[in-house]
Amino acid sequence: MVSLTQRDGWALAKDKGVAAMARTENYNAINWNAVSDEIDKATWEKLTEQFWLDTRIPVSNDLDDWRTLDTDHQWVVGHVFGGLTLLDTLQSQDGMAALRKDVRTPHETAVLNNIQFMESVHAKSYSTIFSTLNTPEEIDEIFQWSDSEEFLQNKTKRIFDLYHDDEHPLKKKISSVFLETFLFYSGFFTPLYYLGHNKLANVAEIIKLILRDESVHGTYIGYKFQLGMKELTDNEQQQMKDWMYDFLYKLYDNEEKYTHTLYDQVGWTEQVLTFIRYNANKALMNLGQDPLFPDTAEDVNPVVMNGISTSTANHDFFSQVGNGYLLGNVEAMNDSDYNIGEPNDPEDPSK
Repeated sequence: MVSLTQRDGWALAKDKGVAAMARTENYNAINWNAVSDEIDKATWEKLTEQFWLDTRIPVSNDLDDWRTLDTDHQWVVGHVFGGLTLLDTLQSQDGMAALRKDVRTPHETAVLNNIQFMESVHAKSYSTIFSTLNTPEEIDEIFQWSDSEEFLQNKTKRIFDLYHDDEHPLKKKISSVFLETFLFYSGFFTPLYYLGHNKLANVAEIIKLILRDESVHGTYIGYKFQLGMKELTDNEQQQMKDWMYDFLYKLYDNEEKYTHTLYDQVGWTEQVLTFIRYNANKALMNLGQDPLFPDTAEDVNPVVMNGISTSTANHDFFSQVGNGYLLGNVEAMNDSDYNIGEPNDPEDPSK
């Protein structure tokens, strides 16, 4: 039998019940001092600078605004966030795991790990909103709806299927960018609309923090797609483009029906469709492609466009956390810190 060494490892493997020897490569530590793609490092630094948690944002301050909304508008808010919860669950549980199979660098794996965690934070954030604004019975109904609504499930399943198709790594990246930069936005419209009308400001703060993350995610994964696209032949590139635009058409057709389901009752459908067409173009641009729809920023409701800015409110450490995310000041401890209940000597600051 071949002996195991530190430099040349072998592992036992079984194939149809027969033991065989399979060689394994050395396992390498990730070296952040030798980064082959500076975009990996820049993205990691950007994402870690943006770290936030939903528990720092006082959604309960929006209760007075919430009570001014009629039943139809409350229904829209709750079910919009139900849909977003489902999509963020897909990203955190399947999306990043699928993309990690085709990384170009070990640093890309680290970035995707970061993105995966934040997608879980995003999904949890909606439950923070639900627990504040909705009754337990309403929350149960929202999740039952999101787990069964036809058009919401259609887009989720289409993205899920591509994430689990190992034959097409670039199609996984297209799916992720379409989800991050296009499909989320039918839901994002609602809190941005209310923010522009001075309502639900803390709910909107969570969404703006999510938007800030998604902006980086979509740009980064789109960049990685473009690197892979350049390695294809001209014919393969054209085939990929044809598939991409056809897939977008199908997603938009379904998204149009989903938008009618959500927004017809409050009369916002056409405004939302303009908004998502604009963001579909942004998704294509992240992938290095030409826009498909004629809609531009000027066509979108200006109140919503103002809210889509990824800058967030500046808040203190103990209340809300926006782009002014503040870490606590740290100082070294001394022996007197352990004298619990004993008065300090004012003449000796060390005590």
